[in-house]
Amino acid sequence: MNTLIEAMGLSALRRIDPEAAHGLAIRALRAGLTPKPGPVTGARLANTLAGMRLPNPVGLAAGFDKNATAVAALGMSGFGFIEVGAATPLPQPGNDKPRLFRLTEDRAAINRFGFNNDGVEAICARLADRPHTVPVGLNLGANKTSNDRAADFARVMEAARDHVDFATVNVSSPNTEKLRDLQGKAALAALLDGVMAVRANTPVLLKIAPDLSDAEIADVAEVAETAGVAAIIATNTTLSREGLRSAHRTEAGGLSGAPLFEKSTRVLARLSSLTNVPLVGVGGISSAEQAYAKICAGACAVQLYTALVYGGLSMVGRIVHDIDALLARDGFDTVASAVASKREDWL
Repeated sequence: MNTLIEAMGLSALRRIDPEAAHGLAIRALRAGLTPKPGPVTGARLANTLAGMRLPNPVGLAAGFDKNATAVAALGMSGFGFIEVGAATPLPQPGNDKPRLFRLTEDRAAINRFGFNNDGVEAICARLADRPHTVPVGLNLGANKTSNDRAADFARVMEAARDHVDFATVNVSSPNTEKLRDLQGKAALAALLDGVMAVRANTPVLLKIAPDLSDAEIADVAEVAETAGVAAIIATNTTLSREGLRSAHRTEAGGLSGAPLFEKSTRVLARLSSLTNVPLVGVGGISSAEQAYAKICAGACAVQLYTALVYGGLSMVGRIVHDIDALLARDGFDTVASAVASKREDWL
């Protein structure tokens, strides 16, 4: 019955404006109207990432709960960890609407939100009051009008460090002008130095774009190792529109969902061959098989988001349980033992 109710709810939400539907989904979470299996775990599923103990390797990617208003409910939705944000030093409205588009035929979405959020002060106040069920991290961003975006990242890190389990430097969103320029070797090194200087003991992760050349991926690996980041998240949304069929395929913004799976997994595998920095695989995951493929390509953990638009929150628990079965099938006692076991398939 709960599955039927969820399916009916998803069908209704897909009939209205995507951003309005997302707002209703957050309200449903806060009202307790979504599945709450609790943190799903098991002997094979428990894992460690950046020094954090995870009940399972499936996390929620940033962008779903931008303002940390539904952390308590999300912590009971089956995830092994949660990332909220992005947060910027000052509140900002983001880009003009419409700025979120469903690509139903492609099982994908395009967004150009532009870091709309309540600002780090309000977000940290909510994070300070959160229940501690699973690790929660904050995606760090920079204000669109900032004259020093690298300094913005450090400001958000300093404000959030006592309220989160990890923080993610997001220089890979395509929706803030020139933000991706900070992925260049020298700029990225300087930015990370500033964040690391104020992080205290908080693990810092780095989120990169899928649209990097092999040389740029190698530069990222080198800079990440030198800076001492705790993990690299591969990847954010893409600017590519290759192979899309949906009417909204020409909209500006970052593409997420099913079409990103292969591209992001190849970047992940490439990184895995270049660095020992732990990796988080993101992009196009909508099944246990895809999550497991990213683990076998080199990821210690994975994140998803867009698939929830089409499959609902109940899919999280199913994916976690099915990963457990896949590990058992292949003779792995732990997630860690499966990491990079099939990396060569993606190189």
